Amino acid sequence: MPISPGPFAGRTLTDLATGLRDRRVTAIELVKQALDTADTLGRALNAFVTVDADGAFEAAGRADAELAAGVDRGPLHGLPVAVKDLIMVAGLPATMGSRHFAEHVPATDAECVTRLREAGAVIVGKTTTHEFAYGPTGDRSAHGPTRNPRDPAHMSGGSSGGSAAAVAAGIVPLAIGTDTGGSVRIPAALCGIAGFKPAYGAIPAGGVFPLSRSYDHVGVLAGTAEDCLTAYRCLAGDVPGPDAAARVGWVDPAGFFDGDPRVTRAVRAVAGDLEEVGLPEGFAEEVRETYTVVQSCETAAVHAERLARAPELFDPEVLERLRAAAEVPGWRHVRALESRERLAGMTGALFAGHDVLAMPAVPIVAPLVGEREVVLDGRAVAVRPALLALTTPWNVLGLPALTVPAGEVAGLPVGLQLVCRPGDERHLFTTAARLALR
Repeated sequence: MPISPGPFAGRTLTDLATGLRDRRVTAIELVKQALDTADTLGRALNAFVTVDADGAFEAAGRADAELAAGVDRGPLHGLPVAVKDLIMVAGLPATMGSRHFAEHVPATDAECVTRLREAGAVIVGKTTTHEFAYGPTGDRSAHGPTRNPRDPAHMSGGSSGGSAAAVAAGIVPLAIGTDTGGSVRIPAALCGIAGFKPAYGAIPAGGVFPLSRSYDHVGVLAGTAEDCLTAYRCLAGDVPGPDAAARVGWVDPAGFFDGDPRVTRAVRAVAGDLEEVGLPEGFAEEVRETYTVVQSCETAAVHAERLARAPELFDPEVLERLRAAAEVPGWRHVRALESRERLAGMTGALFAGHDVLAMPAVPIVAPLVGEREVVLDGRAVAVRPALLALTTPWNVLGLPALTVPAGEVAGLPVGLQLVCRPGDERHLFTTAARLALR
């Protein structure tokens, strides 16, 4: 059953910021609401691994004092924000969801956290991540599984599942996550909120524990596309692109993965009557292979010493995947890097005649916590490849991608994904606004 939403459900960043400036509410009051709800809903969903009440109240007090003195740092000033447990926040534990880092406390902030603080945001705590962000389900962490606010029996998606659950439950209005193969967009779609993965490198990844450096992106999760845009501007500057209406094309998700036809119908109904965009010959297969090989080799390199020294500290499922990744030979990695360059050359063909590509974010609804196979029309479908199928291509190419709520299937949320070329980011948000999408 769905949970009763917290105080920030349905509240936009603009609405909250206006209330602060009109003195209808204080930053301290907003932080208290977030902390109180993190202690109730947050525990029920396992959305947080660390809550920093002292630090949050101190920062909120400074925010209130600055506003009273006429110092306004922008639209995030005084607003509570949660940060994924893979991203360093000085003085707070950063466990990466793993027993390997149970006692790790960084001394410095990640670059994106520094930018949040400069924008006046108040960091209330760290959110649960799939162990080392190595999984799209969000239910393999040393801290336990994150649950979906729409129905806690179902998974949040991952790996930024705690951030998605915290926003979807109304605990905070904004959260920061990372996205290597869909780890912002997958949980955003499954939990019924908006998630934005910008172009590769647009938000600096310094101080973020790596999964696969070639694909790692820092992204934002919020209730609406407009709020994602507001947060992105604070973290990366203005959003480029023309103000003209975007030409939007529909990508049949079956070209990547044969998922739930009910999801496709629901998302296409929201997207409207769009011209079909054909995938270049062999694109889906090559991008899937390239993603898997590069991520496997880079992830195995990150964890080689831990695998040799203390494999028992890994979650068993994560350990199994890491051992398989370590077996990928170097020659396949070299060829995959060459393939990535070739795929980048296909971007022009993908966007020929269109500014934005539209498709589901995830081709299935949220499985049950721990479920690794679902049945669709009498056929067994593996959960992990299904969750990743429609998001990984845009990490391989480093393209901006936004997911927004697009209704429900069987009482669970589904998301519409919009993708553009770097430099056309404004098209994503104008398209979401034109379709009246949250």
